[in-house]
Amino acid sequence: MKRSTLSHSLLNIILVFIESALTLLLRLDPELRKAAYPLAKQDTVVCLRMYLPHVEVFATFSFKGVLLDANLPAGRTEPDVIINAYSIQVLNALTTHDAETTDKLQMRGDSAQVQLVKHFIMQMGFGSLIQSVIKRFKGGKGKPKASDAEREVKNNNYKLRITEQQTQINTLTIKNRELEMTVKELQSKQKLFMITAVVATIIAIGAIITLLMN
Repeated sequence: MKRSTLSHSLLNIILVFIESALTLLLRLDPELRKAAYPLAKQDTVVCLRMYLPHVEVFATFSFKGVLLDANLPAGRTEPDVIINAYSIQVLNALTTHDAETTDKLQMRGDSAQVQLVKHFIMQMGFGSLIQSVIKRFKGGKGKPKASDAEREVKNNNYKLRITEQQTQINTLTIKNRELEMTVKELQSKQKLFMITAVVATIIAIGAIITLLMN
């Protein structure tokens, strides 16, 4: 009985960290916000049933963010979409951003909402962060190079976005000082996101590993 209570409490702690990381991602990633908008508009509730270990999580999409809970939200008799998968399958879907991997998740519900949920999963930005953490847990001197390459690609993408913003600002003849302030603000948000997301992800994965060992 004590073991069951501990597992439930640990799950709630994990959900708090993941929910916080999702909130940051939604604030800083416009593409992810676009993917979440139609789900939030319909107040979509997704039930994620994972095996090994057995965990059931409910995700409620709203304009405040994605709310995670171990119980079905009040006023709802059933979720809109149900996902049945092993824990490793869910991790693979979040880390690969691959359509084929996401399609392997067993989803039941309205076909239109199922497609929206799949699109949201593929847009999530946890991929390179989770892969980097997993590789460090596994060890190996040769593997960090791959994560460094992925990090460099991600940084290049940010630089391209900043360059596009600079071009638009120059076209609109905005002063150079305003441009520098905009770039510094974006860089500051990027650093804050990277630090917070990495810490939240490491804690969440550590907690999942603890559940697997129980």
